[in-house]
Amino acid sequence: MLTINQALEDMLTLDGAMCGAIVDSNSGMSLGSLGSGVDLEIAAAGNTEVVRAKMKTMRSLGLNDVIEDILITLGKQYHLIRPMSRKEGVFIYYVLDKSKANLALARRKLQDIEKDVNF
Repeated sequence: MLTINQALEDMLTLDGAMCGAIVDSNSGMSLGSLGSGVDLEIAAAGNTEVVRAKMKTMRSLGLNDVIEDILITLGKQYHLIRPMSRKEGVFIYYVLDKSKANLALARRKLQDIEKDVNF
């Protein structure tokens, strides 16, 4: 099992990884963050709104399903948001340099970290 800090350090080992955070979506506050390139406090709060909006939309549509991840593709970056299935109200946020990162490997990395992080 990984601590939050170990999980964040593991995320940053992937080529193209810039920064990441584990966020409590009830408060919008980061439980831990590491890396640079994005103001992670602002990102934690803003992406909390993204997760809440998607959950609300799924309820409105009557979708009885779970979010595996949310991908936001920018010109130069990928932003991945992965709600934790074992810890309701918590998500992992991951920012990658689009020119260096492998999106499939990044999604796999988040899957593995979600299984292994303990807090």
